[in-house]
Amino acid sequence: MSIFSLLGVIMSFTQPSKISKIVFPLILTQFFLGCSSNPTQSKDVTSENLSSQNISSQNSLFIYGGPILTMQGASPHYVEALVVEDGRIKFAGDLNQAEKLKQKNTLSVDLKNQTMLPGFIDAHSHLNSVGLQQTVANLYPEPDGHVSDIPSLIQAVKDWQAKNPEFIKATSGWIIGNGYDDAQLNEKRHPTANELDLISTTNPIIILHQSGHLATVNHKALELLNINKNTPNPEGGIIRRVKGSQEPNGVLEESVVFSAMGAAFSKVPPEIMQNMAKTALQTYVKNGYTTVQEGRADHGTSELWRSFAAMNQLNIDVVVYPDAMNEKDYMLKNGTSLEYQNHFRIGGVKISLDGSPQGKTAWLTKPYLVPPEGKDKNYRGYPAYSQQTVQDAINLAFEHHWQILAHANGDAAIDQYLDTIAVATKKYGLKDRRNVIIHAQTMREDQLDRAKELGLIPSFFSLHTYYWGDWHKHETLGPERANRISPTGSALRRGMIFTEHHDAPVIPPRNMMVIDATVNRVTRSGEVLGEDQKVSPYVALKSVTDWAAYQYFEDKNKGTLEAGKLADFVVLDHDPLKVPTNQLKNINIVSVYKEGKLIYQANP
Repeated sequence: MSIFSLLGVIMSFTQPSKISKIVFPLILTQFFLGCSSNPTQSKDVTSENLSSQNISSQNSLFIYGGPILTMQGASPHYVEALVVEDGRIKFAGDLNQAEKLKQKNTLSVDLKNQTMLPGFIDAHSHLNSVGLQQTVANLYPEPDGHVSDIPSLIQAVKDWQAKNPEFIKATSGWIIGNGYDDAQLNEKRHPTANELDLISTTNPIIILHQSGHLATVNHKALELLNINKNTPNPEGGIIRRVKGSQEPNGVLEESVVFSAMGAAFSKVPPEIMQNMAKTALQTYVKNGYTTVQEGRADHGTSELWRSFAAMNQLNIDVVVYPDAMNEKDYMLKNGTSLEYQNHFRIGGVKISLDGSPQGKTAWLTKPYLVPPEGKDKNYRGYPAYSQQTVQDAINLAFEHHWQILAHANGDAAIDQYLDTIAVATKKYGLKDRRNVIIHAQTMREDQLDRAKELGLIPSFFSLHTYYWGDWHKHETLGPERANRISPTGSALRRGMIFTEHHDAPVIPPRNMMVIDATVNRVTRSGEVLGEDQKVSPYVALKSVTDWAAYQYFEDKNKGTLEAGKLADFVVLDHDPLKVPTNQLKNINIVSVYKEGKLIYQANP
């Protein structure tokens, strides 16, 4: 994941013809999110009418009337009631004991047999970019969109174009779409510049691949980007060519996509960026998240969220991980903190070591089953940076005690990360660093052993089993490697904790789908991919609550429902441990609390 860190900044180019060079200037220091509430009249509310009550000023809550799953321990543990005071859990346990702790002004909340859990913790995604996903043309296949082939893609862009003239005007004519997936298109290939020309030859067009690692542009965009037959591939990126020539065919990979998106968003007004950010926050909240991540941020995005916090406009916790390569000066100036300032903190740094397996840009030790067009049978993807460049970044993080989140999909990229971590550990000591391997899609058994020894936490992307499981089996990895994508079972058998994520906006931040895929590992075609890698619903829930809190160094305050911890809750319409496992994805979010305050209620 890489491109989606762009949306908090306006990017400029010091040398437009050299498309690999990007400057990340700050664009905004004043944004705000509007929050409204209505005065409460009643002291007793139910799950049906909570949204009409403003409990933001309520210091004391008594919650009862449904299963309360604490997520403490290795097996499920329920309590009958919770008492909350001043944003923290005062008591979790027996109903009668809890009632004795009620005060005169305590607000009683009846769950009406619905299930309460700790608030979900986003182990990795790109918060601000979820606003992009819901603003530009939706080119996702089912179940998140309706694009099934190139004609329907072209029509979807045309429909969006007709409805969004003001947005297009604000971007100096750029038409933007997001979410197409060649794995799901009937043609099983990327659209080309020629095909996007059917939408417009006068407006530049860019459509992002669902992985965020590739994009397609039309000829007008190629012209504006100064990409032609004489343009060399930049470091860490590829310009795909028309077969038998050097003419660009419109498909761009990795670092080239950064430059193209930078051009498209170079003149976007602040109010549009503001609306995207507001949309993103609301989307996470309604999906049950009380802690979210801005992964691989530039300094502009980091300061955007800091400015929201300064104006007390964040209602959930936002943890930012600036880019380890491009934001060294920013990190040396600001550092990291385990303490929030009005729900904002910098948690560490993010480094991306390769691309995406579904886009065939991840770096593998063995060749892809079916190489991309124009590549030979030995094609294995490619690294983002040289070994020494990565080592220098890892050493800097160790020296300054910055937690590292490393995007590594392919096992060759994972080897690079393990090797550089081992060198840095020998130099600076092991300590409790909780460094993370983001995605870890093709992680081998021996790599899990090394990761455990080095104290690394894998954060898996098990939703790949549904979205791209069939593609991995028949196109990218072959059956043996595909059955081991996101090897949660192997990690669990080693006694390792792991976390799970959706990498939004690659996939919308719907946590119950994350749980479902982690438990069931069912592909689009209905096949189970890796039976021995399945885990129980309880373990899957641990990966987005208790273990995710540990990943963030926040396990003393979050992740379980017990006395002393923050009153971060999510209420579900069914108990995930009591429904058939194939129904997990259908569980709905009823309400969300942050530090005892109701911040979301479905169907008020």
